[in-house]
Amino acid sequence: MGHLDLNSVSYTLSDGRPLLDDVSLRVGEGAKVALIGPNGTGKTTLTRIATGDLAPHAGAVTVTGGLGVMRQFIGSVRDETTVRDLLLSVAPGAVRDAAAEVDRTELLMIERDEEQDQMAYAQAIVDWGDVGGYEHESLWDVCATSALGLPFQQVQHRAVTTLSGGEQKRLVLEALLRGPEQVLLLDEPDNYLDVPAKRWLEEQLAESPKTVLFVSHDRELIERVAQRIATLEPGPDGSTLWVHPGRFSTYLQARIDRNAKLEERRLRWDEERAKLKALVIMYRQKSAFNSDMASRLQAAETRLERFERQGPPEAVPIAQNLRMRLEGGRTAKRAVVAEQVGLTGLMKPFDLEIWFGERVGVLGGNGSGKSHFLRLLAGGGSRPDVEHEPVGDVVPPPVDHTGMARLGSRVRPGWFAQTHEHPSLVGRTLLEVLHHGDGHRRGMGHEASAKALDRYGLAKAGDQVFDQLSGGQQARFQILLLELAHATLLLLDEPTDNLDLESAEALESALSTFEGTVMAVTHDRWFARGFDRFVVFGADGQVYEADEPVWDEGQVDRVERARERTGR
Repeated sequence: MGHLDLNSVSYTLSDGRPLLDDVSLRVGEGAKVALIGPNGTGKTTLTRIATGDLAPHAGAVTVTGGLGVMRQFIGSVRDETTVRDLLLSVAPGAVRDAAAEVDRTELLMIERDEEQDQMAYAQAIVDWGDVGGYEHESLWDVCATSALGLPFQQVQHRAVTTLSGGEQKRLVLEALLRGPEQVLLLDEPDNYLDVPAKRWLEEQLAESPKTVLFVSHDRELIERVAQRIATLEPGPDGSTLWVHPGRFSTYLQARIDRNAKLEERRLRWDEERAKLKALVIMYRQKSAFNSDMASRLQAAETRLERFERQGPPEAVPIAQNLRMRLEGGRTAKRAVVAEQVGLTGLMKPFDLEIWFGERVGVLGGNGSGKSHFLRLLAGGGSRPDVEHEPVGDVVPPPVDHTGMARLGSRVRPGWFAQTHEHPSLVGRTLLEVLHHGDGHRRGMGHEASAKALDRYGLAKAGDQVFDQLSGGQQARFQILLLELAHATLLLLDEPTDNLDLESAEALESALSTFEGTVMAVTHDRWFARGFDRFVVFGADGQVYEADEPVWDEGQVDRVERARERTGR
């Protein structure tokens, strides 16, 4: 068994801004702890310090039992990495080093094949066995079979780009959960997973004897797995850490109660300080005319000095105060009509009508065609009119389909892309984007731009380029652009994947008052509770409708049987 101990960790950014302030956290043997906090408070930086990728400017990190790490980029790998490379990236360091030496000497054998190369290759093979390389290959075979349905030997040279984000995540999670490291640090392990895979992850983490610290914004996952919740909270000197010793169901009220106590303590401290200052002023005035008051003045000054030296109590965390304003507008009653729409190679033809004002959740497993359908609508449908051109300056790629998908009059689609792929935003600062506008959005002056960014918690990021923002910040900026472009049909592809808890709640609040139609692809069970109806893309290629969230095919069958019994 192992543990992870972060002791008084502080970190300052290269521009001099403090990011982490005296952060301490102990994750004991077998404990499951969730690390949460607003986007930009330093969660990923803290995990990088814990893994040794970054050195803290103060404090220390202690790990026993070996550390297995899932980094944030897993699920979005788009380079030439192979399945073998991906599995090696989460293997122990000795295994990675031995594999690199095998590859190096094998290449020399191919290029020169001299005696010294043969000897080096033979030694590399021996070292590979000594560090447990063959045992890891057996482990990877189990992982590949479980995650991809194929043995390791068949998929080891396959490009990771051929895997979905969910398959990448599942493969790495299999390797870490089955691996030898007793401590796991998982950064956004649930992103890209569909709900059956999230349930699998919840069960595996809950049953695992390993010590786990995980970063997540999935409220269901946190509730089902985390025994304690560690929150990074922004402050003037950097983020501090508060630990709630219970589950998420009691977290929100506990945080409200804690902040109220902190505010009360600070108020009392300010009142006591004001009294001591007033006492000093009084004795100073009296001592000017009465020398007998000098000793009392000195005593009062000493009390004030001692009181201020002890410092004020812990400050109330800085609130985000996000204010998203999705306004929309009236459209035709039938906002979306699909007539025998079939998604080539994915879904069989189906009919669908979405009415103005409805909130529709689009559900189904990874790769079932949900995002394709949203992109089809985001592009204006099968034969888009000018009024149906997507707001913003990103035109969704065409979608191969049959049948006819149409948008109603005055329906202006606004698309939130899951991958945040916006080539037109790359290399541009947020203020620059807002200043210049686009074909559907007017440019804004500096003051108006700053106010808009502040409402979305992005005021300090105005001079940063879009591609250097965190995933959560990019998501919030995308939503801001949808607001400013006055979309009347919101097509949201996994909008809460990278949003922190407060941002997700702000989005839910904005959608509740939005005058328009909303369609959202989601695997967020908490977020899905706010929708009116659900369109389910089944594994059999059929599209179903349901009045409640349907997360697996067995549930689809139960819903269909219930409908047959009731005659609906």
